[in-house]
Amino acid sequence: MSDARQETTLVLGGTGKTGRRVVERLRTRDLPVRVGSRQGEPPFDWDETDTWAPALRGVTSAYISFVPDVAVPGAAATVEALAELAVASGVRRLVLLSGRGELEAGRAEQAVQAAGAEWTIVRCSWFNQNFSEGFFLEPIRSGELALPVDTVPEPFVDAEDIADVAVAALTEDRHAGHVYELTGPRLLRFEQAVEEIERASGRPVGFVPLSIDDYVSAVAEQGTPDEVVWLMRYLFTEVLDGRNAQLADGVQRALGREPRGFGDYAERTAATGVWAERVAGEAYSAAS
Repeated sequence: MSDARQETTLVLGGTGKTGRRVVERLRTRDLPVRVGSRQGEPPFDWDETDTWAPALRGVTSAYISFVPDVAVPGAAATVEALAELAVASGVRRLVLLSGRGELEAGRAEQAVQAAGAEWTIVRCSWFNQNFSEGFFLEPIRSGELALPVDTVPEPFVDAEDIADVAVAALTEDRHAGHVYELTGPRLLRFEQAVEEIERASGRPVGFVPLSIDDYVSAVAEQGTPDEVVWLMRYLFTEVLDGRNAQLADGVQRALGREPRGFGDYAERTAATGVWAERVAGEAYSAAS
């Protein structure tokens, strides 16, 4: 980019796990950034297409994080429509947060690649922060996490690394045309991840395997939207089948350093007190 300080980046999902970290990094550099969210100015809503053009006005680069997840049916068509409008509006660089081993995510990647702008794909699976900023937080604080998983390991990736790669792709020319698969430095079973959280937090956290039907029923009973319930079943039955049980070098290729480890994440997060036992009656909220 010729003069990054004069060019605005739109961060879709700008209040979520990765998006807010991207926003923070861009602001730290004093780079113009627009938060793409329902509360943004102007607001952006994936389900309200009339909000798209105002959010894209004057933007030259965009970080695309689809909500609830790029794996859900229909996500690729929506991402395609957004990417085409972005390019027509003058956006010259697109960075897509994609999913590893997900069919619909692959279609979204193809749509971004064909939109006519410079593109970078940041491909990930399970985040470390799912345990502290998502559905897993409340069970961990309550002392027991029950999930429909067995012995399949996952190369959990840190959202801090995702944000570092995304910002590099948004602000440096050399990442155009690259697909970066991001993982952590080792494979961990979910049970092992919980054990690391237990050690770091200094309080007991049990792990209980259960059937996918029991898990999905429990999620649905909590009032979870249907598309998220579908996503949980899909992720635990299809994506978490061993297809992603291998390390990738995306962090090393993009940043020239090793990825952050789960143990470091657990220590950092435990120090914030987020995993402390929840007080009765305390309100619960988790970042999307």
